[in-house]
Amino acid sequence: MGDETLTVYYDGACPLCRAEIGHYRRCRGAERIAFVDVAPEIPDSRLGPGLDPDAARRRFHVRDADGRLCSGAAAFARLWSVLPAWRWLGRLVRLAPVLPLAEAAYRAFLPLRPRLARLLVRAR
Repeated sequence: MGDETLTVYYDGACPLCRAEIGHYRRCRGAERIAFVDVAPEIPDSRLGPGLDPDAARRRFHVRDADGRLCSGAAAFARLWSVLPAWRWLGRLVRLAPVLPLAEAAYRAFLPLRPRLARLLVRAR
């Protein structure tokens, strides 16, 4: 990682994920983030230690400049903390009582992701 403060791993084969990452790429502060597509055709070597391709496609992951990897709601909180317009939400989600609730909501969302992605494709 060059000057990036964070590496974001996302499933570029998922239209919902692509749309969300597209939004984050346009945010102020995104120039400090490396976005890595983990779609099946992308080489595994771009994932770094502790992250396998299947896990990277199943859950949202970020790695900080020190190499620490996190996933799910904690990963979103970490991403948001780097983006000035989202920083308030990153701080809120990282609070001890909020993070477990956010993780539960994220886990509840995961089974819906494929259906929402299909709806997004049909709507276009």
